[in-house]
Amino acid sequence: MVQCAQCGRQFDRQDKDCPAAAIAVEVMGDEYIQSFFFCRACGVYTQETYHDRFLGEDSVGVSGPIPKDRGDELVALIRTCPDPMDKHCQCPAHREFL
Repeated sequence: MVQCAQCGRQFDRQDKDCPAAAIAVEVMGDEYIQSFFFCRACGVYTQETYHDRFLGEDSVGVSGPIPKDRGDELVALIRTCPDPMDKHCQCPAHREFL
């Protein structure tokens, strides 16, 4: 369960807006899925990064808080892609997250 990096509130993945946006990219055979969660309680984003290693153990990291204006920019960029979970996509959003 992902928690807000600022207030510790747990995000409910059953909420239709949770995460606010996510994007998958592939780097040298490894897949990274970056998900952005917005906390309505304190007004910041938390970023979860899932790293699926081609060789080795998967890992998950959480970072933040990300200020609302910067998080809104990242979410808007991700939403420009027609298929953010296509790790082979070469759109501007995917290139930004490489």
